[in-house]
Amino acid sequence: MEKTFKRTLITTALPYANGPVHIGHLAGVYVPADIYARFLRLRGEDVVMVGGSDEHGVPITLRARKEGITPQEVVDRYHKIIKDSLEELGVSFDIYSRTTSELHHKTASEFFRHLYDKGEFTVQTALQPYDEKTQEFLADRYVTGTCPRCGNENAYGDQCEACGSSLNVTDLINPRSALTGEPVKMRETTHWYLPLDKWEEKLRHWILDGHKEWKTNVYGQCKSWLDAGLQPRAVSRDLKWGVPVPVEGAEGKVLYVWFDAPIGYISNTKELLPDTWERYWKDPETKIINFIGKDNIVFHCIVFPAMLMAYGDNFQLPENVPANEFLNLEGDKISTSRNWAVWLHEYLKDFPGKQDVLRYVLTANAPETKDNDFTWSDFQARNNNELVAILGNFVNRAIVLTHKYFGGVVPATTEAADVDRLLWEEIDRLKKAEEEAIATFHFREALKIAMDMARAGNKYLQETEPWKLAKTDMARTATVLNNALQVCANLAVAFEPFLPFTSAKLVKMLGGEKLTWDMLGCADLIPAGSKIAEAELLFDKIEDDQIEAQLKRLADTKKANEIAAWKAAPQAEDVDFDTFVKSDLRVGTVLECEKVPKADKLLRFLIDDGLEKRTIVSGIAKYYKPEELVGKQVCFIANLPPRKLKGIVSQGMILSAENSDGSIVLLTPSAPVAPGAKIG
Repeated sequence: MEKTFKRTLITTALPYANGPVHIGHLAGVYVPADIYARFLRLRGEDVVMVGGSDEHGVPITLRARKEGITPQEVVDRYHKIIKDSLEELGVSFDIYSRTTSELHHKTASEFFRHLYDKGEFTVQTALQPYDEKTQEFLADRYVTGTCPRCGNENAYGDQCEACGSSLNVTDLINPRSALTGEPVKMRETTHWYLPLDKWEEKLRHWILDGHKEWKTNVYGQCKSWLDAGLQPRAVSRDLKWGVPVPVEGAEGKVLYVWFDAPIGYISNTKELLPDTWERYWKDPETKIINFIGKDNIVFHCIVFPAMLMAYGDNFQLPENVPANEFLNLEGDKISTSRNWAVWLHEYLKDFPGKQDVLRYVLTANAPETKDNDFTWSDFQARNNNELVAILGNFVNRAIVLTHKYFGGVVPATTEAADVDRLLWEEIDRLKKAEEEAIATFHFREALKIAMDMARAGNKYLQETEPWKLAKTDMARTATVLNNALQVCANLAVAFEPFLPFTSAKLVKMLGGEKLTWDMLGCADLIPAGSKIAEAELLFDKIEDDQIEAQLKRLADTKKANEIAAWKAAPQAEDVDFDTFVKSDLRVGTVLECEKVPKADKLLRFLIDDGLEKRTIVSGIAKYYKPEELVGKQVCFIANLPPRKLKGIVSQGMILSAENSDGSIVLLTPSAPVAPGAKIG
């Protein structure tokens, strides 16, 4: 038997206040959370949605150091940008607060102290990277080095953004301080740890036995962590920015951000409901839903629940954690460090009044079970072919025809025909399907069902053709247009969780009142004889030049990243002179040059090296035509071991230089020299 609840508490992952929010955050967390909250409110349920900015941790201090300002100045700026842009998008938080608030610091400190006094922590001494120049311990993000998996020379101590691998500082090759560039040393430091292994069996039973209904990506990741065995996890850090560890001997240490941040859900609820907050956290009749992205699954399904279990005092565990996967942008992973993103505050400026278009596209492409891709061409197509051509077109036709034939007064109906009954049977079926989809967190499917209602309305008008009926049967025309207007009112309900601005605009045009979910499926929402407003377009087409401007912005970003990467390429390690002089660098004359079959990048050279003719294969076909190279002189390494490429034995390497845009330029002597002339 399904458990019933009196109320619902919705939490959303706290975005780092070291930058604005982008479409990945929206698709992963904030739009789905808002859809669910709006749906529950439409049903008249007791629901509270809390959110806030995560304002502690290393990303904040990195941004502050980079800009030469204080961490507080960083979070003040970005908290406002994030809060204002989410509000403008229509994300309906009951409270959006921040972790630098006095109440949060007090709540997080008391939480730690309660666990400390209960003896729930262990103390461990471990080696941590240390910068001797600044005389401070370094958090993982303050250490960079070469990734052992892909060779990226600027990987962080916790993750390589080039290949996505999770790392430890000790995994890095040649680790160095991000502050000074100096090699890091490892020194001992003491921290408090939460023994997750103590709660492993309880977590296993709660998740694997009790929540098999969770999304497969969430359930699978939890099972993988549990099967691997949980280990104690540090809850403190050597850092100056954060919530100070509230025990003696902890000077210079703060609560680790993963421990501090989820407590923000509790402090935000306290701030909103100072007298009744416990009802939403400690009453078994409260359903808690955590909306997060996949990178936070372990914290919300394993770590935070273990913290609540350790605390006791009847804290309730989440009923569901419907985490989404990642949203990519134009086929590439969204990256804040590379500025490869569509930032919400910029979108709102570039597309004023089109909040619902973004909400629609992000929901239609939601990465619910696997990573998905946002493209500007799809954004344009969904707006023009679905919002404009299906939903907007149906509403516009229904209202315009009513004004044309009945002066904008809702006509009365007469006896229903079969086509009318079939229409309302379909609306009722779609209502039940949409309700089930939203209740089970299948928002992409629910949105499609809502659009199917608009399709049903368009089909109904096409079948009944009121513009023709009006010539012979005004009574039947009245019935058809009454039904069409009632479908419009139903669409205002069906789309309210997804497109709140459009829904409000539609309700205003129809002269309706406050919406409730119970209205959906009703054929008499607008009384006959009531006056409706003139039709206004719900959506307008997005033109090619608007999309081209966005694509140009991304292209400029990519080019800037390429230039930055090119400039940042570090010098290779020193080699001694004896090793260098072993390289036999020479000049040769190109006798023949042709493309290598079935290899788009390769050219085969026949070169006069002064002694004989040698074959060299080079990957420069993208930048040179074979015929333009014949007769030219090139520089090459003569004493490399032969190597077979596409069945051709290559006897050396032609030297070239790479531009910031990735293009290749051959190195040639400034004046003709004899073939075989040595370079030195």
